[in-house]
Amino acid sequence: MITPVILCGGSGTRLWPMSRAKYPKQFHRFAGEGTLLEETIARVRTIDGTGEPIAICNEAFRFLTAEQFRRQGVEPFTLLLEPEGRNTAPALAAAARYILDHDQPPLMLVLPSDHVIKDAGRFAEAVERARPAAASGGFVTFGVVPTAPETGYGYIKAAGGRVDDAMSVERFVEKPDAATAVAFLESGDYFWNSGMFLLDASAYLTALSSFEPEIADHAAEAARTTRRTGEMVFLDDESFARCPSKSIDYAVMERTDRAFVVPLDAGWCDVGSWRGVWQVCDRDADGNVAMGDVRLTDVKNSCVIAEDRLVVASALDNVAIIDTRDVTYVASLDAAQDIRDVVAGLQEEKRSEVEHHPRVYRPWGSFESIDRGQGFQVKRLVVNQGAKISLQYHHHRSEHWVVVRGVATVQRGEETFELETNESTYIPAGMIHKLSNNGDEPLEVIEVQTGSYLGEDDIVRLEDSYGRIKEKASC
Repeated sequence: MITPVILCGGSGTRLWPMSRAKYPKQFHRFAGEGTLLEETIARVRTIDGTGEPIAICNEAFRFLTAEQFRRQGVEPFTLLLEPEGRNTAPALAAAARYILDHDQPPLMLVLPSDHVIKDAGRFAEAVERARPAAASGGFVTFGVVPTAPETGYGYIKAAGGRVDDAMSVERFVEKPDAATAVAFLESGDYFWNSGMFLLDASAYLTALSSFEPEIADHAAEAARTTRRTGEMVFLDDESFARCPSKSIDYAVMERTDRAFVVPLDAGWCDVGSWRGVWQVCDRDADGNVAMGDVRLTDVKNSCVIAEDRLVVASALDNVAIIDTRDVTYVASLDAAQDIRDVVAGLQEEKRSEVEHHPRVYRPWGSFESIDRGQGFQVKRLVVNQGAKISLQYHHHRSEHWVVVRGVATVQRGEETFELETNESTYIPAGMIHKLSNNGDEPLEVIEVQTGSYLGEDDIVRLEDSYGRIKEKASC
């Protein structure tokens, strides 16, 4: 048996403005029917002999991650929640300790949640080929068979030793220059480093204790000193923060003599740039990827995405046009790697567009700001079937709710009543209130906030169905 361990961290900066720090790329749909995370979950289900999956993610993503597991019909599952990102070596150490302490299958299949693999069957076959080496205490990585002299990936050189179909690793190589990448491709001995692994939890902790004892000790303590709410396991803040931040590559893979590589030829891409999106998505006769309300005239070999409105382009070649509700990004597809510099500059200016997507997801649904000005803000709330906003009050703002779809159950002070479409209510500052959807369709509400302060931290929760009483996040 195998325990799938899905890594749901990362900010996906190179796919800005769709991917943002608070809503990164793994939660977006690009090439498949579902989001990148949902496609990863579905791919795991094609592998024989897998047990209850574990997802490692930031606490801020826990509800969104859980929702995507449920949308795939996967239950039970565990979310191992990091109080802060410390890279993959500590995250996997905490997962390994948790697996061993809870008698889950010790073979860990480690998968990033933001990759595309077009042929799930061939990937499952590669996992089967990796089992013998991993079961005998080896650390197996999946080396993607290169199709081009790519300078954006690290490489793995295979050696002569084998355990069944797994080849010994001679060395790991950082991202090469163009000439070196050509030589790697021609030699046939090198593979792209996919960042996916199959390894034994006990063997990993033993190796980590030898190479990086601080990580092994503090991560184990964090995994043993936890609190649990349903499927969510919160790692201990103080213990996990003491872990040095290192990747599994640097902490173990490049230092062990038990590293193996299994070749993978299954249409893999890490979707690390807009050119990567263009490569993995279906293209029209002119070589264009067009998503959303898009009209193209004499445009070739381009990626055009309209998230919220009509985008019209003409007489262009090899460009990325990414239009969201609040940002439009235009660049050559060849310059898409430069977006990190753009985002870094916006971070220095403290622009909110780097962190937040216009639509903010909560465990009960989502909200988005429609308009705002001095002393007011207008939001559109969508409350999922059977969901409810916490019982709460605000110090500084009042709220007007207008139901535009569905039926709302409203608690307003001591009274509880229903509002149907075109009906409204007023919640003055300081009054306790709760909004619930007991219907069988999404509830949509226009919320008009007025007051001297409209920040998202003006909230006091009194009751909450999602375990957020101590948090200051909105709604």
